[in-house]
Amino acid sequence: MNKRLGIILFNLLVCCGFAFAQQMSDLQKRAEAEAENGKVASARFLYIRAYESYAGKGQMKQAVQCGAKATALYYKENLWQEAFDLLRSVDQTIASQSLSESEKSGLRYYTSKERMQMYMKMRRAPQALDHLKAMENYANACNDEDVKNDLLYSKAIYYYTFGDSAKGNAVFDEMAKKLTAQKEYDKVDEVYRTLIANGRRSNSASLVAQSYKAYMAWKDSVNVIKHADEIAALKKQIADNEASIAEKDSSLTTRMATIIGLCILAGALAVALILGAIVLMRYILLTRKQQKTIDMANDNIALKAQFIGNISAQLEPTLKKLDQRQPEVKALLGFTSHVQQLSELENTVDQPAEVEDVQLQPFCEGLANQISGQVPSDVTLKVNAPKMSAALNQEYVSHVLLHLLNNAVQHVDKEGTITLEYKKRGPKTHQFLVSNTGEPIPEEQRDDMFKPFLEIRDLTEGDGLGLPICRQMALKMKGDLTIDPQFTKGTRFVLELHV
Repeated sequence: MNKRLGIILFNLLVCCGFAFAQQMSDLQKRAEAEAENGKVASARFLYIRAYESYAGKGQMKQAVQCGAKATALYYKENLWQEAFDLLRSVDQTIASQSLSESEKSGLRYYTSKERMQMYMKMRRAPQALDHLKAMENYANACNDEDVKNDLLYSKAIYYYTFGDSAKGNAVFDEMAKKLTAQKEYDKVDEVYRTLIANGRRSNSASLVAQSYKAYMAWKDSVNVIKHADEIAALKKQIADNEASIAEKDSSLTTRMATIIGLCILAGALAVALILGAIVLMRYILLTRKQQKTIDMANDNIALKAQFIGNISAQLEPTLKKLDQRQPEVKALLGFTSHVQQLSELENTVDQPAEVEDVQLQPFCEGLANQISGQVPSDVTLKVNAPKMSAALNQEYVSHVLLHLLNNAVQHVDKEGTITLEYKKRGPKTHQFLVSNTGEPIPEEQRDDMFKPFLEIRDLTEGDGLGLPICRQMALKMKGDLTIDPQFTKGTRFVLELHV
């Protein structure tokens, strides 16, 4: 029973998480969506990216929150070493920030909490207790009431998990009394109801009986307090009303003036309500009209994309009859081909791409050999790929990596370096990284690089569809193509795939 109660409280506390009400980044929102859909590896990667992004901006509360969530996703799959390494990195980042000791203590509390939860999952009581004591020191140092409340939850978890139900009950009672004293009755009521519901789901009659008995005793005491508060409030209201009546009872003229004023006010309110209803109806009609306009616009966009693709397909035979040695003709042929390719990818993005086992080292070396003749003599071309296989769509991956490598050749600095790397980020997550030293892409231009038809340009200098096509291929492979914001020695593209 004690073990079941400990597991129930543990699950309850994990759901509580951090009390940070900060605005989420796009990376964090994507991570939470992936986690909700059960995509652990993808969610973990996005949480780590969000942690690094927040830390780079000095937003340490959000950074620690995302780092802790990524840690939990590591040890959810028993990747203990990676979890401890990530927490060590988070602690080092906290230490490097220009924060007060109180602020640092508040952040370190949550990294120690994650370590305690890992040791509890491994059933290593002494190490879990060490971190529980560290959490208590950090809670006292930061002097944050939310952190202190969370500490009571964590203590109850520890005691129930390792069979010390007496101390667990004592801590739980302390927590309930504290919240009750703060008149946060709903929170205490929710905790008790959750305990009873989980006891029923686990078929533990003793847990249900114990929780229900404690709940009813608490409910009775709270009802007494609430009734006393209500009586006091009513007495105060009566006293206030008597004082108000005494003031207004000085003369009949004053009372009549008050009644007339109230009648006028009621009439004004009625008129205001009628006008408000009219405005509301107009707003509803306008909203419906706007929604219809939006739907029509979306349909028109889809039809335009299909129309452009059809026009491009019809232009291609005619253009091939022209002198293809002319730069303008060659550029138009390339543009029509890219438009058709992008249109086809967008229309079939929901259809899964076929995969096959590919030996990564010869595959990557073969791609490097294809562009080696274009690499300047003073530039170093590196390939870092392990001797292993992976399930990939060889056509799409080759297209994306060759495009990125050709871009790297055009933008690498003198005596610089171009690198093609492969990294395995999880059981079903692969990453290819293409980087070059030199001037990095400005941050304000990075998102626009993946948008097609963003600007009118001379087609002989490129149509700007290369990267949008590459991103669409990545999406079709259930992945993504992004620019690494943490790489500052040049530019690094990250092709991440999930299989």
